[in-house]
Amino acid sequence: MAALAVPPRRGVAAQQLTAAERAAAVASVWAEARYNFAYWDRVRADWDSGLIANLKLAAEPQSDLLFYRRLRRLVALLGDGRAAVTAPPPLRSRIARPPLLVSSVERRVFILDYAENDEMRVARPPRLGEILAVQGIPVETWIRDSVLPEVSAATPADRWQRAAAWMLQGDKGTTVHLQVRVPGAEPRGLSVTRSLSLNDRWPLDPPPFATDSLPGGVTVVRIASLADEDVVREFDRAFPDFSRVQALVLDLRRAADGKTEYAYQILARLTDRPFPAVRWRTPQYRAVFRAWNLGDSATSWYGPETGTVAPRADRPPYGGPIAVLASSATAGAAEDLLAAFRAAGRGLIVGEPSGGSPGDVATFALPKSWSVQFSVTRHEGPDGTGFAGVGVRPDLVVPRTVNDLLAGNEPALEKAREYLTGGKGR
Repeated sequence: MAALAVPPRRGVAAQQLTAAERAAAVASVWAEARYNFAYWDRVRADWDSGLIANLKLAAEPQSDLLFYRRLRRLVALLGDGRAAVTAPPPLRSRIARPPLLVSSVERRVFILDYAENDEMRVARPPRLGEILAVQGIPVETWIRDSVLPEVSAATPADRWQRAAAWMLQGDKGTTVHLQVRVPGAEPRGLSVTRSLSLNDRWPLDPPPFATDSLPGGVTVVRIASLADEDVVREFDRAFPDFSRVQALVLDLRRAADGKTEYAYQILARLTDRPFPAVRWRTPQYRAVFRAWNLGDSATSWYGPETGTVAPRADRPPYGGPIAVLASSATAGAAEDLLAAFRAAGRGLIVGEPSGGSPGDVATFALPKSWSVQFSVTRHEGPDGTGFAGVGVRPDLVVPRTVNDLLAGNEPALEKAREYLTGGKGR
């Protein structure tokens, strides 16, 4: 069963794009990716065959919602965690999910939290309840068949966790039926309404910046987004001089977007020496290569020499011990931070390999206010080590298990604390 299935009669009535506009959108996605996408060596699908197949599909009568799903499937072939199709607001208002925060651990899906509304106050979804089935279909089958093909990601781990997070998405106002089990109890049914559309603010996102403290004088800085310069300002306000910080954990496990510039500004306060920046390059198409029977843009690149980032002089640096936490959800600018942190030799990276989706993103306009985005720069570590598609591997690999989740344990954080306080860490 499709997670975004729409009754055919309703879908055709809601159609906004013409067949010609759908074809133009498909052709634009194909052409923009063909000449601007930075990671063609990682694409395993036949992109030209994808164009032909999707042009045929675009000619069929269909709703914009069905076309949206088909276009997402095409873009997902790139294997880029930064790639996305953005539909116009009227269509986005029709796609929704219930206010449940779900997450996958060991490929099992659990309810972590929910946002209260009238329905949730009555339903009271069980926190840490495992979702066994969606609409009567086993959850693994539901994700594999209905969600995974439309998810853009660079690694299998990141693709699965993204699919789990969005698996309850569907037509706004419809009901999704779940089978849920809490430890030590029999499975029970739970019905919730898809009420929060893609246009609505998601109330369960963590704050972009937060701090905490652990025993042993360890300060934890949690960064969930590098999308806005405010995260740098908050970091500076929280730590004007680091006088009260004995050891620092930088938690990037949920940081999946943003600008590398902001990542460097934070790292530049955690060292008193210049550190090498991540290497980048971008495809450079030269038509004459066709005349010479050479490869096109994939064999020609533009990129500067590897540079360095100086410590910031506007505020005191932190020179104490540091550990950085990463997960499969760590992507984009946060991965650049990981690579630069490793090159700076400032401490240990703990957790799971990152999402393998570095690079700057460009957005390309499609007909009728639709758009598509994907990575247009290729990023590598300062030493030339690539991490696209594989992620930045931690110095200390510490996965989280279902038993950890149910017990409320955070093994990566605990290992980082041990390392910083002179325990067994490694």
